[in-house]
Amino acid sequence: MKRSINSLLGYIITGTDGEVGKVDEFYFDDRTSTIRYIIVKTGGWFSEKRVLISPEVVQKAEWESKTLSVNLTQEKIKNSPNIDTDKPVSQQQEEFIRGYYTLPAYFGYGTSGYWGLGIWGYPTVGELTVQKDIQEVKPKKHLSENSHLRSTHEVTGYDIHALDGDIGKVNDFVIDDITWKIQFLVVEAGNWLFGKKVLFSPDRIKEIDWKTGAVIIDTTIAQVKNSPEYNPELELTHPFET
Repeated sequence: MKRSINSLLGYIITGTDGEVGKVDEFYFDDRTSTIRYIIVKTGGWFSEKRVLISPEVVQKAEWESKTLSVNLTQEKIKNSPNIDTDKPVSQQQEEFIRGYYTLPAYFGYGTSGYWGLGIWGYPTVGELTVQKDIQEVKPKKHLSENSHLRSTHEVTGYDIHALDGDIGKVNDFVIDDITWKIQFLVVEAGNWLFGKKVLFSPDRIKEIDWKTGAVIIDTTIAQVKNSPEYNPELELTHPFET
């Protein structure tokens, strides 16, 4: 089923022994358009901080109660590496995070973005060297130099440009709740379309300027005007998606 990223914000994350925190935002890989990490704002029994948790550890999703259950203990998450999510996450930091959680190393990328199917060249968990007692990891390089992680919060608001003019801004993302792959960008058109929301597949993106926050789409303003309007309050059906 397709889910809106905005609709997942605030979901409760529960570990094997109780509640951990709430979903605050997401990191996605700009090469595969796949969600790589859930940023969780912790609270309650341990001091508040923001931690990265991979969708790979999500065991169960309860959509009615807005809860995602992960196969991690509260203590494991409490002692996770201290990562300043307001700053770029380096490749070195990501390696420490995956090692700490005993997750398969992330090598390269494929095209379909499915978790756990081995298409990215993951080794088995037994082949990993687990990094223990990590309290802080200092990045060696900037994200733009050696990583392709992008924040959904940051990209929201990016300007969308058609081949013949400006369209609007990124308003949301629609993901597949099985593969965690971004299926569509939700774009809120400008005043000339009275804030109409439309969907664009990442495949339509010709170019992205990450420094200026500009996305060029392989389409025209006329096509946007004639495209079906997206209502986030309604379930995204297959006929509409087609």
